[in-house]
Amino acid sequence: MYRLLRSLLFLMDPEKSHQATIWLLTRACRFPALLQWFADRAKRHQPPLPCKVMGLEFPHPIGLAAGFDKDADCFEAFFALGLGFVEAGTVTPRPQPGNPRPRLFRLPEQQAIINRMGFNSAGLDVFAHGLQQHWSRYPVGANLGKNRDTPIDEALQDYVSGLNRVAALADYVVINISSPNTAQLRELQQAKTLRALLEPLLKHRNQLCLKLGHPLPLLVKIAPDLDHSELCTIAETLLDLAVDGVIATNTTIRHPTVNGLPLSGETGGLSGQPLFPQSLQVVHTLFEVLQGQIPIIGVGGIDSPQRAWKMLLAGADLLQVYSALIYQGPELIRRILQFLEQQRSQENCVTLAEAVASARSGSSLAGLLQP
Repeated sequence: MYRLLRSLLFLMDPEKSHQATIWLLTRACRFPALLQWFADRAKRHQPPLPCKVMGLEFPHPIGLAAGFDKDADCFEAFFALGLGFVEAGTVTPRPQPGNPRPRLFRLPEQQAIINRMGFNSAGLDVFAHGLQQHWSRYPVGANLGKNRDTPIDEALQDYVSGLNRVAALADYVVINISSPNTAQLRELQQAKTLRALLEPLLKHRNQLCLKLGHPLPLLVKIAPDLDHSELCTIAETLLDLAVDGVIATNTTIRHPTVNGLPLSGETGGLSGQPLFPQSLQVVHTLFEVLQGQIPIIGVGGIDSPQRAWKMLLAGADLLQVYSALIYQGPELIRRILQFLEQQRSQENCVTLAEAVASARSGSSLAGLLQP
């Protein structure tokens, strides 16, 4: 069924196709009974692989990455399709249109996407309204960005505004400092600016938690285009500040693996299949420093059960998909979960986390980091 739907959607301009998909899913969200039917159907084909990360309960470790449901319009529909958690956004405090069109490009030969969306967002008011409609028991994250016209040295206030608005509505919050499509944003990953941003944000988060009466995990999303030294410095900073988690990675500005393909010369962040070697390496580097003290959400090029398993072995606690979901549909989730259940069974472990730890201890680094 999805192949037919995809063939129709791929006849359209990529952004119009995305808008049509959001429109369809938003309409479906008006019928909870219909969504429940789809959710029950998906569950029948998914082995139970519950996990607890950052104090949150997940039905399984596969979620939707930020960028698809930017305005929190239809995340309940993604749960009905079988995902275990959804990260909505990126949202900016004030509405902004993003970069000029065209700004979204498919590279089907590599199941890849190039985007230069530029944080197109309806703003916090619309986003918060969408989160208020949340009725599923599964976790929803809010991915926060800064407005394009906010100077980089004033970015903190934009993130504080976002945090204030979503704190009571989201299960976790992500500080996005790694999109390549907002000028200077990635400068916030530098050691001094990262600490100057996160220290007051964490203090403010703690104050909000006292008022809310419950924890609110705060995570940071980083880029794949950092060298080993930069990654280690970021990991050490996250440890020192006791950040609750890190998401690795955003899209890459390096496109050599798709050179020569139609549209490969478009500027913007590359996601999908070609990103996997970079994201896998970043996750493993982070894990070597963090040693399980801070959870890692691995994202970038996970397009098969084998790659999902490799990302977990590299150090990820949870996984996110996006581009592969567009190309392969919800069937990808079922195939990954069934493969992970097979690995759990082969390791003779009760939980997936135990199976990953067991298999990880016997894996060779050289073999693991082969994409």
